[in-house]
Amino acid sequence: MTLMKNLLGAAAAVAVTAGAALADPAVIFDLGGKFDKSFNEAAYNGAKRWADETGGKYLEIELQSEAQREQALRRFAEAGASPIVTTGFAMADPVANVSADYPDTKFVNIDGFLPEIPSNVQMIAFEEHQGSYLVGVLAAMASKSGTVGFIGGMDVPLIRHFACGYAQGALATNPGIKIVANMTGNTPTAWNDPVRGGELAKAQIAQGADVVYAAAGGTGIGVLQATADADGVLSIGVDSNQNHLHPGKVLTSMLKRVDVAVYEAMKAGGDLETGIQVRLGLAEEGVGYALDDNNASLVSGDMEAAAEDAKAKIIAGDIDVVAYYTNDSCPVLDF
Repeated sequence: MTLMKNLLGAAAAVAVTAGAALADPAVIFDLGGKFDKSFNEAAYNGAKRWADETGGKYLEIELQSEAQREQALRRFAEAGASPIVTTGFAMADPVANVSADYPDTKFVNIDGFLPEIPSNVQMIAFEEHQGSYLVGVLAAMASKSGTVGFIGGMDVPLIRHFACGYAQGALATNPGIKIVANMTGNTPTAWNDPVRGGELAKAQIAQGADVVYAAAGGTGIGVLQATADADGVLSIGVDSNQNHLHPGKVLTSMLKRVDVAVYEAMKAGGDLETGIQVRLGLAEEGVGYALDDNNASLVSGDMEAAAEDAKAKIIAGDIDVVAYYTNDSCPVLDF
């Protein structure tokens, strides 16, 4: 289905140039790999859906280092790929730099921010704080200890945005609840360190947390494993539906429909609207929470009703979930 997995050598560059049809789309997966069971895997699922439905082919690369970002973009653009879909906030600046040199190529960045969006670029952002608010409601209702946890990946505003929404939902449900929050690190390696994720989860459990939300990419796999191994402790997954990883031990997953964003971008092809930012929240079904057979016994009717009530009120504007980005701070959680 894919034409390329590595762009580092001259041989790979020749293979791309020879094998890619003009305007085949491309996907650049962020650090952590496309099978991280989280953010990147959601992007992969969207690309795979497009390929399965259309019979089309796309180029891809799983980044191994930050130095590859701009290199991969230029190789794909030279190969004639369009649109080139990139995942992760760290790809925003490389997209801005490279897009200027390839005005006839369309680029997409998911999760990044640019103060001025180039005319051939579409930026896609999600209202993660809204979806996180809903899983915060569920966490507070499920907690028996009165303490819930949050473990983020790299300490960046995006992940603080998740944490802030989660804290607001939990506190709105139980004003006396205690929230323990940790970030995995300050470098991109924080996205793919499941051992460290497990250690942080165990530390939070020792502090009394009996529900732990992981927004940490591949690192979150370690969080989910550590909570599954502990008695009376539940986890909350992120981005993809991770309920199946530990049936009966994952309370829910905060869904971030990166798969839909990638699918729609590839489907649009040459008709992709650029020069804009697209924002996807609860109203657009861009975020949400997962209910399935794997967590049916964990989410009661009252819990689902509370989450759905909060969802309706957020969409209607009756609940204003404060974004971390508003003042680069969270009104209910210190970091």
